[in-house]
Amino acid sequence: MDIQRTILLVALAVVSYMMVLQWNQDYGQAPVTAAITQSSTVNQNASSNNQAINNTASTADNDDVPVAINERAQDPTLVSNVVSNDLIYVQTDVLQLAIDPNGGDIVELKLSQYPRHASNPDIPLQLFENSNERVYVAQSGLVGANGPDARASGRPLYSAIQQNFTLQDGQEQLNVDLSFQENGVNYTKRFTLHRGLSVECSAREISQRKLECINQQAYQIDLTYLVDNQSEREWKGNLFAQLKRDGQGDPSSTTATGTATYLGAALWTADEPYKKLSMSNMDDKKFNQAVEGGWVAWLQHYFVTAWVANPEQTNQVTTRKDSKGNYIIGYTSPAMTVAAGEHAQASATLYAGPKIQSHLKNLSPGLELTVDYGFLWFIAQPIFWLLGVIHSILGNWGWSIIVLTILIKLAFFPLSAASYKSMARMRAVAPRMAALKEEHAGDRQKLSQGMMELYKKEKINPLGGCLPILVQMPVFLSLYWVLLESVEMRQAPFMFWLTDLSSKDPFFILPIIMGLSMFVQQQLNPTPPDPMQAKVMKLLPIIFTFFFLWFPAGLVLYWVVNNLLSIGQQWYITRKIEKSMAAANAS
Repeated sequence: MDIQRTILLVALAVVSYMMVLQWNQDYGQAPVTAAITQSSTVNQNASSNNQAINNTASTADNDDVPVAINERAQDPTLVSNVVSNDLIYVQTDVLQLAIDPNGGDIVELKLSQYPRHASNPDIPLQLFENSNERVYVAQSGLVGANGPDARASGRPLYSAIQQNFTLQDGQEQLNVDLSFQENGVNYTKRFTLHRGLSVECSAREISQRKLECINQQAYQIDLTYLVDNQSEREWKGNLFAQLKRDGQGDPSSTTATGTATYLGAALWTADEPYKKLSMSNMDDKKFNQAVEGGWVAWLQHYFVTAWVANPEQTNQVTTRKDSKGNYIIGYTSPAMTVAAGEHAQASATLYAGPKIQSHLKNLSPGLELTVDYGFLWFIAQPIFWLLGVIHSILGNWGWSIIVLTILIKLAFFPLSAASYKSMARMRAVAPRMAALKEEHAGDRQKLSQGMMELYKKEKINPLGGCLPILVQMPVFLSLYWVLLESVEMRQAPFMFWLTDLSSKDPFFILPIIMGLSMFVQQQLNPTPPDPMQAKVMKLLPIIFTFFFLWFPAGLVLYWVVNNLLSIGQQWYITRKIEKSMAAANAS
């Protein structure tokens, strides 16, 4: 009967494992189809991209253009767009983007150094898109009394000297000038892009995305409006910058169960340096507030896009929805006046890329908070810093997590040792506990009194075994958010089958090892006196195994290493305590 029971349990375990694998295949993140291909240059798909833009924009109204501060421009909801036929393509070593000459908005942006999926490294992650399937664009313009984006005939149709711009070798920055002329006023909308990767880094260092290889301005796009007023009258207008996005889910999420991190808008105010505005917040109420400097942003998993305003100006920050249900967050600057025969300029900075904390912090105060570690950020930040230091030495995030686990274990070694000593003493006196139960089987009061006397005599803390888990939980949760939120961990390989430490183990091998290690560790613990509690404790390894199946592999790796270290420490202490107590009893 025992052999049959063992065979049935093994068969059940195998079938359960296969079912979990099949569930992951059916309901996990959809793989990239083989039919998707990536061209070597950004302009090869121009015709199809133009068609996608035309399909969505040809019937669109100008209701996404704001009304300037203290100025009542013509009602933008009555203005129809003039759609351009040709997009302007720009490529640097880290960015591929397309600009619509109609208004000069960035309607497409891809990140060359960040594949959408690790299995298809030639297909970059796309942030901005304007198609029938998805809307996410960065818009900017001039509105107000004389602003060309508030005209009754629609937004200005800019021209450029060429359709394709490429940052050449040896070139540190690239200027893309769009020109428009109306009523004697010459407008130049200039986008300035920067080299993203340091030429001093090797290809291997770049592939590892070492922070020192990424230039500070790699993902910054500087916007400058040059207004040359050659008319006979004063010109007056306001700069606006905004992000427009539909209500779809997060395309950069790597979790099998959908979006796991915050997807929505955020902004900076003097009172609240990181204020979230979710889609539901925008549905319920519009935000409208004057803010000095600051930024507005849209967050998704690992990546952020943000317009950073002039820190010396007070801008009107607003949220709203257009007629198509797209969410808009942006700001409008104070009116700029240009006398006849004079010229002036207005500027803003667009960040579109990974959440690199040091770059975001240097760009604008509070922008680094978009790397949201939750309420345990004060623990997560040191963990992230320490991981970065270890990684700078080892060059592998998996080994860095293992070393970090060892360091954390050493930090809590005295506390763990005290707990394991208490548990070892309780294990050693288990026979005497059983004798007490038999002696006072009918008297619970005397049994409790006898147990307390035994605990006091043998220096046993009955709650000591819970202490290591309680102490580790804040560290565990903090590390969870570090692995889930830090873009440095995205698609970070370890070895063998673990190609992405930020996502789940594709074969669930690590969670199974973790469950087995928990089972082994339980064998070193004393058996709980309550039979029901003992049964629950036996089920915990199975429960935790299933609980950890979809956790990031890096987090499970931490827990496995921590369990193995705990087993070694507890085995050594238990053996030592049992020997000393046996010698004391013998004497």
